[in-house]
Amino acid sequence: MWQKLMWVGIWLAFMSAPIGDLLDGNHTTAATVLGWLGLAAFVTVYLALVLRHTARPLASATVYSLLGFLAALAVVLSLTLGSSWLVLFVYVSVSCGATLPITLATWSILVTTATMTVIGTRATHVGDVVPGLVIPAILGGFAMTGVRHLIRTSVELREARATVAQLAANEERLRMARDLHDLLGHSLSLITLKSELAGRMLPGHPDQAAQQVADIEQVSRQALVDVRAAVSGYRRATLPAELAGARTALSAAGIEADVPTKAPEGLPAAEEEVLAWVLREAATNVVRHSGARHCTVTIGERQTLDGRFLELRVQDDGKPGSASPVPGNGLTGLAERLAKVSGVLETEPGRKGFTLIARIPLIPDPSTTPLVSGS
Repeated sequence: MWQKLMWVGIWLAFMSAPIGDLLDGNHTTAATVLGWLGLAAFVTVYLALVLRHTARPLASATVYSLLGFLAALAVVLSLTLGSSWLVLFVYVSVSCGATLPITLATWSILVTTATMTVIGTRATHVGDVVPGLVIPAILGGFAMTGVRHLIRTSVELREARATVAQLAANEERLRMARDLHDLLGHSLSLITLKSELAGRMLPGHPDQAAQQVADIEQVSRQALVDVRAAVSGYRRATLPAELAGARTALSAAGIEADVPTKAPEGLPAAEEEVLAWVLREAATNVVRHSGARHCTVTIGERQTLDGRFLELRVQDDGKPGSASPVPGNGLTGLAERLAKVSGVLETEPGRKGFTLIARIPLIPDPSTTPLVSGS
C-alpha cells in the first residue's frame, strides 16, 4: 500500500504550479476560493480513483464518471485560471493509464494531451507547453499502464500462490486417505480374519488359538508402525514385502495362494512402490470379498502393440464379478497412483472369479538387462 501511494503521489509534485498561482494573489478572492476547492476536489478524486482501481477494479460506469469529472475540472480551471493549471491534464492522462484498458487508455492519453495542447496555445506560446507538459502527460500515462499491469500481476500471483497451497494441501489429504485406506484395510482385514479363526479354535485347540492371537498382536504392532511411518511421509511399500504379506494373508484366509517368491529386479523405486500398493489392495479385496478358494499372482514383462509393459495380475476363482464393476475407494486410489507413473488399471470380471491387472510402461535402456521375475 505504501509503495503504491508513493508511486502515485510522486506525480503530485506537478501541483506546485497551480498552488503557486493561487498563493501569488493574481486572482480575485472568489476565484481563489473556487480554485482551492477545485484543486482539492481534483486531488481527492485522482487519488481515490488511481489507488482504489489499481488494487480492486471499480465498476466501468464509476471509472468513466470519475475520469469525466477530472477532465471537465481540468478544462474549466485551465480556461478560467490560466496556463498554470494545464498541469491538471497530466493527472488526467495518468488516471486514464491507470484505470482504462490498454487500447482505450492509449487513445484517451493522446486525446487528453491534444486537448491540453490546444488549450495551452490560447494562453501561452506552444513552445513552452510542449516540452514542459506534453511529454510528461504522454510518458506518465503510458508508464502508469505498466504500473497498473505490474500491480495486477502481483495480486494475481498472490492469489495463485494461495490456490497452489490449497491444492497442495488437498493433494496431501488425498494421499493420506489413500495410504491409510490401503494400510488399515489390509491390516484390519487380517486381524478380523485371525480373530474369527481364534474364536473357532478356542474351545478345542487353545494352542492354535494362542498362535492366532500372537499373530494378531504382531499384525497390530506392524500396522501401528506403518501408520506412523505413512503419516510421517517416509514409508515406501516394496514388492518383496507385499508379496510375502499377500501370501500370508491369503493362506490365513484358507485361500490357496500361488504367489511369486521374488520380485522383478531393476524396477525404479516409484514404479515398485505403486505396484506394491496395487498388490496389497488386490490381496485385501480377495480376502474380504471374493469367497475364492484359489488366487494366482503373476508379475512380469509383457510386449504389446503399445510397447513394453510390466504387468501385475491378480486372479481369483471366487464369486462372479459384475460386468461393469463400480470402482470403490480402493480401486480409485490405485488408478490415481498408477496414473502418476503413466500406468493403467484394468479389471476383468468373469463368470467365475475376478481379475485385476496393473500395467506400467517400461522405457528401453540398452545399458540394463531386462527385468527378471522370480517364480
